[in-house]
Amino acid sequence: MTVPPRTGRCIDVPAGTLFRISCPDGSQVGDLNLWNAADLGERFFSGKTRALHGTHLTTGDRLWSTLPHLRPMATITHDTLGWYGIDEFGGGVHDVIGTRCDPYTHALLSNGAQYHHCCHSNLTSALADHRQIALQDAELHIHDVLNVFMCTGFTRDTGQYFMKASPARQGDHIEFLAEIDLVVGLSACPGGNCASTHSSDEAICHPLQIDLFHPQPAALSQWQQLNPAPYDRSHGR
Repeated sequence: MTVPPRTGRCIDVPAGTLFRISCPDGSQVGDLNLWNAADLGERFFSGKTRALHGTHLTTGDRLWSTLPHLRPMATITHDTLGWYGIDEFGGGVHDVIGTRCDPYTHALLSNGAQYHHCCHSNLTSALADHRQIALQDAELHIHDVLNVFMCTGFTRDTGQYFMKASPARQGDHIEFLAEIDLVVGLSACPGGNCASTHSSDEAICHPLQIDLFHPQPAALSQWQQLNPAPYDRSHGR
């Protein structure tokens, strides 16, 4: 599946399937959402993932779901940018610290200007189309993202969030194993590689691509889908 520049798409990915996100034409940042295909209320929990694995993810890290489920939704199996690590400015790739760009913040910062290609809107439209639900209902399920290929960090002097040009190049990719049946939502960010501008029609943007692969059965012989966290949900009452 191809995600055209400044748009979003959703795709169903069965448990035990590998899905690869790649830059087919050039450097491009993507915003990733994950949902349980059987229950959109179980979705990617970026905050818990950050607490368990760190601010930037790579091979071996897992994407965890929201409470009360709290189980792996996907595991990163390969990352061509795993070599990047943390640079001299404190920047890294594939972050779970920045939120998706959204039209509400854009309107606040630009005296009410209406811009509709933000990743929040892209993901909203993609989910609405994919599940054939109302746009406003779909929006309630959009959540903080894994910023695929994005290079970000916190400044060492003031602790402020920053972004810089993505090191991703044509052919770079990150690959995941779906741990449960998923709906995967991906937005090709209107910031392009986020080198300078963000959420605009001026940035140079490229498509993103999602490919699905079915492993040989022997490769999954030791794998099993995990159940939700075994808490009784009584909360001491």
